[in-house]
Amino acid sequence: MINNGTSKKKAIMLRVIAYSALVVILLGGIRFILPSLVFMPAARLVSSPETLGYNFEDVYMTTSDNLRIPGWYIPAPKARATLLFFHGNAGNISHRLDSLEIFHELGLSVLIVSYRGFGRSEGSPTINGTRLDALAAWSWLTEYREIPADRIVVFGRSLGGAVAMELMRSATPGALILESTFSSLADMSPFPSVITPILLGADYWNSEATARSLTVPTLVIHSQRDEVVPFRQGRRVYEAIAGEKFFFEIIGDHNSGFLDSYDIYVAKLDSFLTSFFGERETPEGDPATEVVLESEEN
Repeated sequence: MINNGTSKKKAIMLRVIAYSALVVILLGGIRFILPSLVFMPAARLVSSPETLGYNFEDVYMTTSDNLRIPGWYIPAPKARATLLFFHGNAGNISHRLDSLEIFHELGLSVLIVSYRGFGRSEGSPTINGTRLDALAAWSWLTEYREIPADRIVVFGRSLGGAVAMELMRSATPGALILESTFSSLADMSPFPSVITPILLGADYWNSEATARSLTVPTLVIHSQRDEVVPFRQGRRVYEAIAGEKFFFEIIGDHNSGFLDSYDIYVAKLDSFLTSFFGERETPEGDPATEVVLESEEN
């Protein structure tokens, strides 16, 4: 005969096992569907730098987990620096010609990299995978092309800002530009911030935390009208940066703010770049517009 106490203990144990199994299934399900919520890649390339009349190279990089990811390298004549471009979470590199044109006109050679699962890249997109993609791109510039690290400016827009910040954990470029990026994936998550790291495991971006040890000169750009990434998150990243930093507010929404602010946007970028890489060469009779970029007081 089983006594009442033993039966209750068994019932409690069964409930604990059932709840634990449910939690494991829930965590596994969230981590399984997370890439489809974060990444929206497009496979087909709709254009190329040739559309802009630029000479460019189709390049391929191999990641540490042995995936081949492509990119475009667009050299600028008498470039003052080389820009490593990390784009946002949707589309592919062929949807970034507006920015490629701006950077080219600013006297920058550009390497724009296609994340795994985007465009013609192998593999499927993952949060940790973008870190490996970024490292492969950095190695391609610094080792294969032998470009000095201090002559490289890293640029990240939106999700690309988080990718750029992950790269800052192991690379030290001459400068960093973060545009319309978020403070952490936890801050963008629909789940309570206290449980998001548990749900995502170690595989999540936290740019605000990384910024606390960031000493690379950094320009942070954001719009108060950004409907995707709240303006306050860009400010939080800026305020956390330990080293020399600048903040520039643009107008417009998340995807078109840099175009809506085109003239002042280009001028501010030029001013920032001039501070660390020297002036760009411009056609005779077409001097670069001078805009003073001031660092805010902490």
